[in-house]
Amino acid sequence: MFPYQETSDGITVRVSVSYLEEQSSPEHNRWFWAYHIRIENHRAGPVQLLTRHWEITDGMGLVTPVEGAGVVGEQPIIQPGGAHDYVSGCPLPTPDGSMRGHYMMAGEGPDPILALVPMFPLEAPARAR
Repeated sequence: MFPYQETSDGITVRVSVSYLEEQSSPEHNRWFWAYHIRIENHRAGPVQLLTRHWEITDGMGLVTPVEGAGVVGEQPIIQPGGAHDYVSGCPLPTPDGSMRGHYMMAGEGPDPILALVPMFPLEAPARAR
């Protein structure tokens, strides 16, 4: 279900992605994907997701950074052995591209936790190009 995953500093981030034909308009240079992310806490204590950083690359190689607090309006606390799931979306002006990034999290200690998000492709099917 989650073909892309990365584990860093005791946090596993899993990603699945789907092309959304009904929200895309290739004739207007707009392609849209939904991505489902599961963040798993394998650390001994709880963690809180504070910020996100994305690097969104379109098919022409243009990289757009996106930063902000939390994910989809939340800054979830994830207990040890627990997970947080959310779904969001990404439009592009090209039929392919990719995303990758990281979350900055706080744990029980003073040092921030950097949870890496694996790079995942955004690829429209051939019929939608």
